[in-house]
Amino acid sequence: MKIRAVLWDFGGVLTTSPFEAFNRFEAERGIPRDFIRTVNATNPERNAWARLESSQISVEEFDRAFEAESRALGHAIEGRAVLELLSGDLRPRMVEALRRCKTRYRVGCLTNNVRSGQGPGMARTSERANAVQSVMGLFDYILESSKVGIRKPNPKFYLQACDALAIEPSQAVYLDDLGVNLKPARELGMTTIKVVTEQQALDDLAAVVDLS
Repeated sequence: MKIRAVLWDFGGVLTTSPFEAFNRFEAERGIPRDFIRTVNATNPERNAWARLESSQISVEEFDRAFEAESRALGHAIEGRAVLELLSGDLRPRMVEALRRCKTRYRVGCLTNNVRSGQGPGMARTSERANAVQSVMGLFDYILESSKVGIRKPNPKFYLQACDALAIEPSQAVYLDDLGVNLKPARELGMTTIKVVTEQQALDDLAAVVDLS
């Protein structure tokens, strides 16, 4: 079917990846690389991260729960310290691609986020929050896990966005930096793009939609 909408993850797609910040944090403290990602991937449906993104626990509860989980895996890290690392820098060329898409397609943002920082992008400063808000203003629809109580990779999350944009999944392109989030979108019929690098993502997007 003809593409009618382009759907975007936020962190790691329109901004630099928080995983880069995680790795810097780990290196500074002598913690094994990708340890924070390992904590978040352990018991992924019910761990502290999953429950915070779906607003089942508060930031204070997450702080304690994440520390307990990370301690059990060998390196105690306060949950609040991890939250401070979430807000990446906007990628201007990706934002420009979003602007161009908006002239021809419906555009939506599907983000797993938490009620921390300022706004959907979880910004840590007012300046960054304002910059993120200017990008968020481009979307026809924004779906935040922290507001609806479900999160990627639950298929219902993607279907809710499709319903809101009045499209079939097969009429959408979806960009995300995590394969686990792309798999259900692809199974629903979406064209999926895994964002590994900014240039690669732009090339892949240009191959399926008109960015001229």
